[in-house]
Amino acid sequence: MNVLHFVNAFFSDSAHWHGYDGIPTRLAEHLRYCLIALGIAAAIGLPVGLVTGHYGRGGNALAFLATAGRALPSFGLLVLMTILVGFGLLPVMVPLVVLAVPPILVTTYESMRSVDPSPVDAARGMGMQESRILFQVELPVALPLILSGLRSGAIQIVSTATIAAYVGIGGLGRYVIDGLYQRNYEKVVGGASLVAGLALVTLVLFWAAARLAVSRGVRRGA
Repeated sequence: MNVLHFVNAFFSDSAHWHGYDGIPTRLAEHLRYCLIALGIAAAIGLPVGLVTGHYGRGGNALAFLATAGRALPSFGLLVLMTILVGFGLLPVMVPLVVLAVPPILVTTYESMRSVDPSPVDAARGMGMQESRILFQVELPVALPLILSGLRSGAIQIVSTATIAAYVGIGGLGRYVIDGLYQRNYEKVVGGASLVAGLALVTLVLFWAAARLAVSRGVRRGA
């Protein structure tokens, strides 16, 4: 039996579309975990990256923190947090946020540093406030790279949120974990296909967001 047969069998089974273990329910749970984790990671990474990038300070410290964050094993951090605080959503959020902050933080910093200094100097020469320079001069130019950092963080969260199933939480990871335990490879392949599909949808959404949010002139110059 090949992979395509498993995929067809999983999605054609009406039992997988209803109830607490149905695809709509598990997909909604997975999306909720991802949106919460991405929101927290963005709330941490974007402000720090924008401010440090604007002033050009702290680049080495950010690189060190990013490297340390990427080096931490997500599953090991999940187990550690579960031991410390018990089961629940918090132990899942910590490794997901730690995983997503480095690409958001570093890419935001680098995008701000890559802005042409000429218009920034001209804005300062006109007496424009630093906050206005950041949001009106630098941010529109840096936005494509900032969105790429958010996209990277989102893809990593979508792919890694399956670990929630290890601590009894829902999400698409339930199909993978339960399928392996039950030796139901139809469920394993179906769950993996859903995660891969969600990752592709995430890429499309960020592409659409970039088309809408980034000005045409910046897109042409990128």
